[in-house]
Amino acid sequence: MPDIALLYSPQNRARALTAAAALVVIVASVDWVVKPNFSLHFLYLFPIMLAGGFLSRWQIAALGVCCAVLGELFSPFPQADAATRMAMMSVAFIGTGLFVSELVHKRQLVVEHLQQLTEQIRHREDAEQQIRILIESSPAAIVTVDSSGSIDLANQAAVQLLAPGRALAGELIRNYLPALESVAQGHRSQSFRTSMQCKGQRRDGEVFLAAIWFSTYKTLSGPKLAAIIVDLSEDLRDREDLSLNHLLKNTRILMSAMSHEIRNLCGAVSAVGKNLARVEGLAGNQDFEALQTLTQGLEKIASLELQASPEDQALAVDVMEVLDQLRVLIEPSCREAQIAVHWQIAASLPLVWADSYGLLQVFLNLARNSQRAIENCPRKELTIAATAEEDAVVIRFEDTGAGVPSPQQLFRPFQPGADGTGLGLYVSRAILRSFRGELRYEARPAGCCFAVVLAPLMEA
Repeated sequence: MPDIALLYSPQNRARALTAAAALVVIVASVDWVVKPNFSLHFLYLFPIMLAGGFLSRWQIAALGVCCAVLGELFSPFPQADAATRMAMMSVAFIGTGLFVSELVHKRQLVVEHLQQLTEQIRHREDAEQQIRILIESSPAAIVTVDSSGSIDLANQAAVQLLAPGRALAGELIRNYLPALESVAQGHRSQSFRTSMQCKGQRRDGEVFLAAIWFSTYKTLSGPKLAAIIVDLSEDLRDREDLSLNHLLKNTRILMSAMSHEIRNLCGAVSAVGKNLARVEGLAGNQDFEALQTLTQGLEKIASLELQASPEDQALAVDVMEVLDQLRVLIEPSCREAQIAVHWQIAASLPLVWADSYGLLQVFLNLARNSQRAIENCPRKELTIAATAEEDAVVIRFEDTGAGVPSPQQLFRPFQPGADGTGLGLYVSRAILRSFRGELRYEARPAGCCFAVVLAPLMEA
């Protein structure tokens, strides 16, 4: 038996209707030729069933009435009951055609639905396969945990991170990440997505710092938790080592600058002491001699030079990259303070001789100073421009604040009226000078402008 969906497929429409028409003609001809007292009306059911799967309802009705008229026209029965017989045959033919039509239509719907369902299943399996490959190939550890705190699934990276050489499925997450157990058991009624850092422990007892991004979700078997875990231990060590190195370097720069200032003061005190030594009566004074001794000792301490370590040497730095980092640091706070920041960066800037971390600290200090200067002004604008001039790369920080009332007092430590200790500009200039840069103030009719001057790599 052929499949009804294949028999009544759209490709067979023309052939099926042609065959149905031929059958109607054949039945009518045979009914007209055959003269015995019996009718061949029932044979019209076959062309109606054949054509019913392709015709609309009104077309089926028309075909059924036509077949009933043909059957009655060539019928050997008396004409007295012709109307009744024709009506009954019409109902039978039309009902048969509609039944076949609905049967074929429903069958086609079932086939289409089955095809769609098969396609969806195929797409779902393909998506699941891609997700499975993504999870297994991910360098980050990925685990799923059920509401009881047991690990359901874990990729290869999770096995290598938590228990090398052992399967994690079925084990309790508290043996490795205790903080996740409370999350898995404490958020059963709602979805929860966040990140955290916590202590982790491997199977061998080694402790590490874990960064975890996790979310909870509901399944038919109950709420579950999916987590992505990254070991931050190495990053923590590198960050702390880098912070210590920069702290020591900046401290060395500050102490060297302060020693220079102290030497200047000691020089002035020594000159005054020599003048006072010529005053009658002070030549043999013990207190005066003790003061001179203290001055000389302080001068010797201040004269000690702090040598830079090899790793403190300046390197080739891309100013564009440092300015990109600065943009990430200051733009959120500027938006909150409703400060408009205009970036005027030249298309191409040469590499400069500098220390990237120290340069970023100088930029950040100048930007923060400008923010404080304009936060209460009616016009809040900060312009950061970087250009390549004749023999230097210059980065200017210009704001629309009230300006500097006493420019001659700039770059002096412990200034009266300065925010904090008044060391910001002093230390910034010392940092820049440590790699042959300079920080200068440029007068403007309104506002304030500081320029960071850096030596290009070809000039260093």
